Amino acid sequence: VTFLQRCVQLLLLPIHVLACLGLWDSSYKKVFPHIMSKVASMYNRKVYKQKQELFSNLRQFTSPSGQLTLLEIGTGTGTNFQFYPPGCRLICTDPNPNFRKFLLKSLSENQHLKLERSVVASGEDLHQIPDGAADVVVCTLVLCSVTDVPRVLREVLRVLRLGGAFYFLEHVAADHSSWTYFWQKVCDPAWKYFGDGCSLSRETQEELEKMNFSELNLRRIHVTPYWIPTSPHIIGYAVK
Repeated sequence: VTFLQRCVQLLLLPIHVLACLGLWDSSYKKVFPHIMSKVASMYNRKVYKQKQELFSNLRQFTSPSGQLTLLEIGTGTGTNFQFYPPGCRLICTDPNPNFRKFLLKSLSENQHLKLERSVVASGEDLHQIPDGAADVVVCTLVLCSVTDVPRVLREVLRVLRLGGAFYFLEHVAADHSSWTYFWQKVCDPAWKYFGDGCSLSRETQEELEKMNFSELNLRRIHVTPYWIPTSPHIIGYAVK
């Protein structure tokens, strides 16, 4: 694995130099939303039934006032909007402001939702969101690219009201004895550059199990095609 990683790193040397000079991230963050607007729609078709099932009980966490306030971390292009119930009040966060025009487009196509506010913020620092402000927090394909998963999960617990729920769908590390995991480790150096910091081998399930959730409902699935390094996923929700 180490030898192949070094080969990949050698091929990526020009990009690595640009990254060290601070030129790669600034440029790629402008391009990445355009890529994701295409990729997200294809991915949604693959996991449509799983997402539909995952979000089917969102209403269960409506606040006593009868209003459901949903905070989405790493909203991106708004690919999850179609699965949220009518009248849901949205708080959207994303560290990349270049997603905004795609976000607005998705909102115009999902007028059953009401945008309460949109914040440029990373999942590790949601200080603009008050404690207990959300009934539900959603995070899909985000924990793979954050710099500090435990810190994000601590922020999730902070902004959730007691009894609220955290919904997740994330690609994760494969079984360590599998060929998929072998290729995940080999491809990781390149994937991080082209996936805007995304890691293929995050042990996200372990991090969730360490957090102080009162209930954790989680299962592992595979997304087709099964041979790609992002195929292993975890899906579910956790209750504060």
